[in-house]
This record gives sequence, C-alpha cells and structure tokens, in this order.
Amino acid sequence: MKVYDRGDVVLVSIDFTDGSDSKLRPAVVVSSEEYNRVSPDALIASITSNRSALPHPGDHPIREWKAAGLLKPSLAQTKIATVEAPVIRRKLGALEAEDLEAFTAGLREALDLQCPKIDTESGMEQD
Repeated sequence: MKVYDRGDVVLVSIDFTDGSDSKLRPAVVVSSEEYNRVSPDALIASITSNRSALPHPGDHPIREWKAAGLLKPSLAQTKIATVEAPVIRRKLGALEAEDLEAFTAGLREALDLQCPKIDTESGMEQD
C-alpha cells in the first residue's frame, strides 16, 4: 500500500458536502506521516481552482501551485475528509514548505487548535 506524506497533493474522488455527487479533484494530505503509516486511511483537505468559492476560515491560496502539480492557481480549503488510501488515484505533487506551513496555520485557526503558551520557568501551560 502506498504511504502518502503530509503535504502531498493527490487526485481523489471527493463527495460534495451535500452528498449529492462526487468529483475527481485535487486534495492535500493533512494527516501526519505516522498516521498515514499505521492507518489504512488518510486525512485530506480539498483544493479548488474556483478562487471565488465560499471562503472558510483558514483557507490558503497556494502560491507555488505549479510546484504542487496543479494546473491552475488554486486554494487549499479547510474542508477535511477521511478517505481510504487506495481511493487516492495518484500523487500530483506536494505543497512547498511555505504553503504547507501557512495552510497548517489555517487548519489550526479553523479547528481552534492554537498552541498553548508554556511558562519557561515552570514548564506549565499559561492561561
């Protein structure tokens, strides 16, 4: 079974959020390498070339879209799905480090997963 890396841009059939249909489209793998290695699934986030799509908190315009294997300027969306790895058709490319870092920050924003502030003296989480 192929193991995908976090940040890989893949081609996969994604269901519409209303369940009416599905479409073959690019997505970015957002699950960790450890998750992808031990699980038959992958967590993905959709990518759209429709730059006027309904914006979601944390969405990120992919600056290096050609390097990611995309055909058009695109937006990584904070619309997350779980798919079985065999459903992924193929790898198109990978997000460049800056795009992956910015999108990761967007996911944290969308999911309210802010990193806690740690007091350097006590090592305890600050409020």
